[in-house]
Parts: sequence; structure tokens; C-alpha cells
Amino acid sequence: MIQALLSPTTCRRAFWFCALAVLVLSLMPTAVQLPSTGWDKSNHLLGFAVLAALGCLAWPNRAARVLAGLLAYGALIEGLQALTPYRFAEWGDLLADALGLLLGWALARLVARRLLHDKTSGQ
Repeated sequence: MIQALLSPTTCRRAFWFCALAVLVLSLMPTAVQLPSTGWDKSNHLLGFAVLAALGCLAWPNRAARVLAGLLAYGALIEGLQALTPYRFAEWGDLLADALGLLLGWALARLVARRLLHDKTSGQ
């Protein structure tokens, strides 16, 4: 059951949905009440950890490309925020994105190992 839920196809769909959600949430006016962890940097870390984990599970043989692309995506979002009158670009946000990518990559590796172990042990 869990293997079907974490199949590359399912992870790809979830990845693109989350990528769009991150973009929309990142560019919405700050006057709108948004879901939050309570600290801006942890929002970045969590969002990019989810994207990295889903991306690495969706394209397991292309993890480096996925992570590089997501870091560029984070930079693009910061650039787009700089163009809005209600958001600001911050280097600290990009650093939090990068830390989230590392966390998501590590999580994806753990999940992939667990799935491989379950598959080879017949569970």
C-alpha cells in the first residue's frame, strides 16, 4: 500500500501540485492570512524539504538535477517577490530553501531505503 502511495507517478503529481502551491503562497499579499509554522525561515525550510523529498522520490536517478532545479526555483521565487510591492527578497530565505533541500533529500533517501528493504524482504 505505501509503495503505491509513494510511486514515482504519484510523487510526480504531488511534486507539481506542491511546486505550484509554494509559488502561489510565496507571491500572495502578506495581508492575506496564510498557513504558517510561525517563522518565515521554517516555512521555507519545510516547503522546500517537501519539494525535495517528492522530487527525489519522483525522479530517483536525477536527484542532483532535481535539487539544483529546486534551488534555482527558490531563487526565482525570491526574484519575483522583489518585484511585488508587498513581498521582499532575502538571502536568508534562499539559505532556508537550501537547508530544506538537504533535509528533503535525506528524507527521500531514508524512505527509498525503507521501501527497497520492504520490497526485498517480502513485506
